[in-house]
Amino acid sequence: MPDQDDVRRIALSLPEVDEGEHGFGFSVRGKGFVWAWKERVEPKKPRVPRDDVLAVRVDGQEDKAALLASDASVFFTEPHYNGFPAVLVRLPAVGPDQLEELIVDAWRIQAPRALVRAWTDSGRSLTDESSPTED
Repeated sequence: MPDQDDVRRIALSLPEVDEGEHGFGFSVRGKGFVWAWKERVEPKKPRVPRDDVLAVRVDGQEDKAALLASDASVFFTEPHYNGFPAVLVRLPAVGPDQLEELIVDAWRIQAPRALVRAWTDSGRSLTDESSPTED
């Protein structure tokens, strides 16, 4: 069963990734791609970080809808994320390979094209291609 240590290992294996100083999250050149979900436990109270659920960037609403439809035991969303290109992932339910693919794809979405290209050219990429942002 994957946990935050696995997320950290995968995320930090990617080029130019920084771990957040305040809370569990990772970014590439200042753009977040995976972070701990904060649940609203009580109305009008601060959200509480969950170490068993991740928010992961996806490549638009179609990809989000496809993931949500693929396996409700792994993927879900909440009103706070309506219209935002991210899906919530239950760590105890996701497989290790799928977790790695989700994190790498999220990194590709946020990383500059040149960085993704250099990493891909080095042979370090997965076979699935996502659409990275412009440099």
